[in-house]
Amino acid sequence: MRLAAGLFLASLLVAAGATSAWKAQDWRYGKKLAEQAQLHQDDLAAISSAAATQQRADQDKHIALEQRLAIADQSHHQELTNAQKDQARLRDRLATADLRLSVLVDAADTASGCAVPATTATGGLVHGAPRARLDPAHAQRIVGITDDGDQGLIALQACQAYVRAFTR
Repeated sequence: MRLAAGLFLASLLVAAGATSAWKAQDWRYGKKLAEQAQLHQDDLAAISSAAATQQRADQDKHIALEQRLAIADQSHHQELTNAQKDQARLRDRLATADLRLSVLVDAADTASGCAVPATTATGGLVHGAPRARLDPAHAQRIVGITDDGDQGLIALQACQAYVRAFTR
């Protein structure tokens, strides 16, 4: 019986030792898992912070681009408005005969059949090369053509500014 009691006591001690070994190992692994979980959490926080910083930088770039485009659009609108006002003034001056368009005439060109004198008559106010006045209706059409050309050039400059804003 003593032998059985001794064996029983020995097995209890071995079982208790094994249980405490398991508990110690569980405690060590639990500590390692907690450390890994904290490192993982720190990595996620760093990634989130970097993503938020990148998003703010992208938003700042987007806002700056929108501001540059708004300024360019406002500038384009102002240039177009000014050109239209200038063209309207020019058309009005042509319509009231306050302004007359003329062209230089090649006095040496005999093939044209134009008999414009090479010199101005006595009492004339125009000095220099001979000129021929354009009919006001033709002058209006010429001004309309130049107006369309000016608007096209302004639109082209606006498009170029828009592209430049994106390539900065």
